[in-house]
Amino acid sequence: QVQLVESGGGLVQTGGSLRLSCSASGRTFSGYTVGWFRQAPGKAREFVAAIIWSYSSTYYEDSVKGRFTISKDNAKNTVYLQMNSLKPEDTAVYYCAAARRGTYYLDASYDYWGQGTQVTVSS
Repeated sequence: QVQLVESGGGLVQTGGSLRLSCSASGRTFSGYTVGWFRQAPGKAREFVAAIIWSYSSTYYEDSVKGRFTISKDNAKNTVYLQMNSLKPEDTAVYYCAAARRGTYYLDASYDYWGQGTQVTVSS
């Protein structure tokens, strides 16, 4: 069993930055794809970014390319999402998730989910 814990959310003004963290307990992320998803009120959950742990390959949703960066720290078994140039439309609950297989941008591929962390961007 893998337990994921997100942290780092908060309230920030437009143009500001936040860094989200996702830590795993129970086992390492080795062999997993770790993704970040977000869900705004009244909207479906959507893919934000993913990293294939073993290869460090990264993927991004188009609207966050150039603004968000996903990275990992092997020693800490932690994945980060650095979010810069934040916009009000980035406001959502952000979830990290881990998948052993499947398509990185599909939430159905993910086996484990964190509890979510709120990100609010004020205009």
